[in-house]
Amino acid sequence: MNDLTTGNEAKSIFFFSLPMLIGSLFQQLYNTADSIIVGQFIGKDAMAAVSGANPIMFLLTSLLMGVSLGFSILISQYYGSKDMKKVKATIDTTYIFVFITSLIITVIGILFSGSILKFMNTPDSILEQSKLYLMVIFSGTLFSSGYNSVSAILRGLGDSTTPLYFLIISTILNIILDVVFIINFKMGVEGVALATIIAQGMSFIISVIYLNKKHDILKFKIKGIIYDHEIFKLGLKLGVPSGLQQMLFGFGNIMLQSLVNSYGTSAMAAFGASSKIETFISLPIMNLGAAVSTFVAQNMGAGETERVKKGVKASLKMALGISIFVCGLFILFRSQLVSLFNSDEEVISIGSAYLITIGPFFIFICTSFMLSSAIKGAGDSVFALISSMISLWLARIPACYFFSSLFGVNGIWMGIPVGWILGFIITAIYYRGGKWKTKSIVNSRNKDIFSDLELANTSSEE
Repeated sequence: MNDLTTGNEAKSIFFFSLPMLIGSLFQQLYNTADSIIVGQFIGKDAMAAVSGANPIMFLLTSLLMGVSLGFSILISQYYGSKDMKKVKATIDTTYIFVFITSLIITVIGILFSGSILKFMNTPDSILEQSKLYLMVIFSGTLFSSGYNSVSAILRGLGDSTTPLYFLIISTILNIILDVVFIINFKMGVEGVALATIIAQGMSFIISVIYLNKKHDILKFKIKGIIYDHEIFKLGLKLGVPSGLQQMLFGFGNIMLQSLVNSYGTSAMAAFGASSKIETFISLPIMNLGAAVSTFVAQNMGAGETERVKKGVKASLKMALGISIFVCGLFILFRSQLVSLFNSDEEVISIGSAYLITIGPFFIFICTSFMLSSAIKGAGDSVFALISSMISLWLARIPACYFFSSLFGVNGIWMGIPVGWILGFIITAIYYRGGKWKTKSIVNSRNKDIFSDLELANTSSEE
């Protein structure tokens, strides 16, 4: 466990984010390996089937992921205030929530995947493949949710290294199983899904064994598990807005995927490949943001608001440097990157257009994500929900539909940066306003901080 309330702010954030970045690279590596093996050994239709199914999987698990983030922030704040009894109760309550919710998601996913795929205009030629993929994936929801929850709990306590080891094991196993099921056993998309849930299941089991042997406070035991209703309500207060934000984003992805689907399997395959590339290159920013959330949460819990300010400034500088670098990657190597997934010329052409269109605007989403992560870490998850609704539903989705009516499939990509820019403007204005600093649930010096903030706000109004 790592205390982020002391030491150099920039170094604390960077070295905390580094294991998460390496872990995410491994995670994305096996996601990318899935797509490459499917695209090269099964075909374009199979690749489109997996790509078209992913937004449904994200939508149905997004609420769980968002609420789990709320509990993780609560754990960080209690840990920052050195209240280990509350930390233990929060961890146990998280386990109970994740278990029950995972079972519900499994049932919903298996029963309604086919109907959602039809709603998304999924072509008949790949409908059954997409449905089969989702049914296998959803059968392993408990494993994936359990592993992700354990990792989130450890990160909330400042340990970003241990989840990396679990993820490396999962990644290596997943790639080996991909090769065995698809290349050796000649399985279709169900082989990809089966490899994923087996790998995640093994990683989850190993993580539980590790926790029970190494950490008394983190032990996963049915007997004696603590459910704290007040903590549950606080976790929901922090997590539900984030979960709703994730769901809105997931539903937005379904709307976007539905629009892409209307242009055929080549567009679907290209969008799937380009999205994988975008995610892969975005990993440094996403993990830096996750580190900032934990850093802010711990320091708000300890009452170190000045450290929060310095840490966010340092993270912004790192994010800007990274975003400028990745813009160059997007533009210079777009065709080569897409061709890794599928050699079809139409797929490469559409995918390349996607990357060169969004690349120059990547700086906006990077900066916005860093500020939003800091705001969430402070305990203000409602703003992120509002900002997401405005940028997604008033800008991104309408712009994608509008530009596609004028320029075809490439017009879809033109609408994406519109939402990014609006989201950046809203987030930057709110961050500078400073109200998010008063949202911490746990704070060792609440009264003094709130008084200082009220005095500062009064002075600025005068």
